[in-house]
Amino acid sequence: MNVLLVYPRFPDTYWSFRYALSFQGKRAAQPPLGLMTVAALLPESWSKRLVDTNVERLRDSDLAWADVVFLSGMHVQQQDLVSIVRRCRAHGCRTVVGGPIASSVPASELEADHVVIGEAEDLMAGLARDLERGEASAAYQAVERPSMERSPLPMLSLIRMNRYSTMTVQYSRGCPFNCEFCDIVEIYGRRPRTKAVAQALAEFDQLYAAGWRGPVFIVDDNFIGNKVRVRELLTAMAEWQAAHRYPFRFITEASLNLADDLHLLQAMKDAGFASVFLGIETPDESSLVAAHKLQNTRRNLLASIRLIQQYGIEVMGGFILGFDTDREDVFDRLVDFIEKSEIPIAMVGLLQAMPGTRLFRRLSGEGRILHAGGGNNTGCELNFLPRMNSTRLVEGYRSVLRRIYDREAYYARVRAYLSRCRPRYQANISFGNVRALCLAMLRLGVLGKSRLSYWRFLLAAATRHRRSFGAAMTMAVMGYHFQIMTERIAKAEG
Repeated sequence: MNVLLVYPRFPDTYWSFRYALSFQGKRAAQPPLGLMTVAALLPESWSKRLVDTNVERLRDSDLAWADVVFLSGMHVQQQDLVSIVRRCRAHGCRTVVGGPIASSVPASELEADHVVIGEAEDLMAGLARDLERGEASAAYQAVERPSMERSPLPMLSLIRMNRYSTMTVQYSRGCPFNCEFCDIVEIYGRRPRTKAVAQALAEFDQLYAAGWRGPVFIVDDNFIGNKVRVRELLTAMAEWQAAHRYPFRFITEASLNLADDLHLLQAMKDAGFASVFLGIETPDESSLVAAHKLQNTRRNLLASIRLIQQYGIEVMGGFILGFDTDREDVFDRLVDFIEKSEIPIAMVGLLQAMPGTRLFRRLSGEGRILHAGGGNNTGCELNFLPRMNSTRLVEGYRSVLRRIYDREAYYARVRAYLSRCRPRYQANISFGNVRALCLAMLRLGVLGKSRLSYWRFLLAAATRHRRSFGAAMTMAVMGYHFQIMTERIAKAEG
């Protein structure tokens, strides 16, 4: 049987990093790890192809080849996913849709022949057998959450690595916390499940053997959810990195209580972690309590962030506006907090009530849900009625974005971060890096709107922050992406 695995497009948002990736000549940030893993779960006798529409076109010849098309995606990809499903139907292809979107969107809205709800490890063998017999059911739903030790090596051979800026590995699923707005605990549970250390090392071996050198994103929603197991992994990772001369720079997501464990921070530093995304959400403790983000309460947020930064690990911060408890001063307080924390990459979004979350159920019961939403929390569309005036909330959100990504403010924040934390990126002299630097000097230093600010920043990076020059240049092009997206939002306002 010929199976075509298709990944829908992501819309352009702050999260797409599209305009930063162009400096590197990359087409997308990360490959579709879920589909690569599903491919490995399907029968070896099946012929498999993967088309990631974020990096290449889906051709009619691909659909003519396929007996069945598997699609996966997130809520934010729904529009493109449904468009592809309809195109498959027009070509006479059967479709199977799974992934996070299948756990949060009604099957009827996905328009597929077959929907897989939940994690795939326990379902793929039965689904494949039924497809071969022509007896497949409309829906397959996982009864239990499977052991991660049943997850196979993803089929790396299905992608072209040079199209992506970062490779991906999954170590765990689930999170021990219970934030009201989060769908992770609803889909994957509150008891984090992990792979064996040997499994994770095998994935690193596979990437290394394929020639990958550079950033690797451990995509867990909370990498430190099971601290006992992650300590074992980090010890092995440090040994693996040393044996292979540190080929990877690791990135992950974690909870802010990472700052409470100095031994864990040191272990992450030793293993080669350069960045961690933290859901900080808001400096307002009453909002944190109301959202059940209790792991961020009863602590000095700034001190926690700075402690992590001191270990040479860059903090990327996630922030949310639109909580019921937000007051009129929340916008100024958030900008002030971001400036004081010296977090260069601050991802600020409007609260989204995602289907399947406790927040969605609560607001639905209160009659405040407007629609299911599109999954993009960095646009300006609300899918619920907030307590604050909607117009004021959106205006305040736009004002925050304009202020934190103003070119002078952004460069000043990056310089302050570099001065205090001195991060070190392994920025080797390569064609790709030289190309990126030359393009940056052209687009930001010659054609850019704030040329003088860029040249001052470049001079400071080359003199006062030489050890962090790679980090500085990366942050400059990241800022370029954020500034373009902010300008788009401002134009939409007009």
